[in-house]
Amino acid sequence: MDSEISFIQGDACVRSDLEKCGTDFEAIIHFAGTSSAPMFTNDPSSPKSEDDNELRRDKEDSNFVWGYENAVKSFVQVLDFAADIGAKKVLYASTSSLYGNNPMPLTEDQKVTPPNHYAVTKFLYENCARCFCQVHKDIDVVGFRFMSIYGPNEEAKGQYANMISQFLWDIARDRPPVIYGDGTQFRDFTNVVDVVQALTKTIEFLEPLGAKVFNIGRGESTSFNDIFAQINEALGKNVVPIFIPNPVKEMYVAGQHADISKIQKKLGFNPTMDLEKGIAQLVDQLDLSRLRDTSSDLWKKSHPDKF
Repeated sequence: MDSEISFIQGDACVRSDLEKCGTDFEAIIHFAGTSSAPMFTNDPSSPKSEDDNELRRDKEDSNFVWGYENAVKSFVQVLDFAADIGAKKVLYASTSSLYGNNPMPLTEDQKVTPPNHYAVTKFLYENCARCFCQVHKDIDVVGFRFMSIYGPNEEAKGQYANMISQFLWDIARDRPPVIYGDGTQFRDFTNVVDVVQALTKTIEFLEPLGAKVFNIGRGESTSFNDIFAQINEALGKNVVPIFIPNPVKEMYVAGQHADISKIQKKLGFNPTMDLEKGIAQLVDQLDLSRLRDTSSDLWKKSHPDKF
């Protein structure tokens, strides 16, 4: 970690922990909510890692209750804290999951129907931000509907990491990844470098933004099969994936392609990291000793009869 960064361990749902960070700053970036749809499930057949319970504040609550409490309470605590210390901006992670299988390219003005609990909490964020900004007109609360974000140092996320990272980890260890369907599903894969660019431009923007919501993506899409082939080539491997029938069918997002013209016009955002360069960066920084089980590893463990 950079020497200029102070790491303070705490819980964003607890006001006293937020206060440990101090009060002399103008912008808060809130990325502390429940970060993946599977974290809300109580389904005993859903693959879990040994680390999942360590994430839990109250281990007696179900995943469903904990998922909502962690997501919603952390957000409103951060907003309340921001208002009390006189912060000028709160930036938060919404999600492209809100779009479900909407027509593409995905635009911020489309009607959205959240398809899962994770997306519901993000939709609540967006609506809460609008109400909050009606009262606190001097604070911008800006949400980002992130597409499929990938980048280095995702090892701690394990099964919740982006599919690019998980494919890389599986292929590097000669483990065939499990892919739902036939691999033609596609995502707008976006490097975390461009996320940082979007956050920086938002913080530095001097005009009022209120409760704006922006798509963050590259405006380009790539299939899982193409990603898989690129990683095989980058590693000099020839691993063959395992294709299985999609177990979530009607709830599964088949494609993702963002229209990013809104943030381009408003903030001057333009993605700079192409996919080939991003994958090469991950390969260069690969450390097998840091890897945890991927979602494919956990699926195989929970379906031993398939292998």
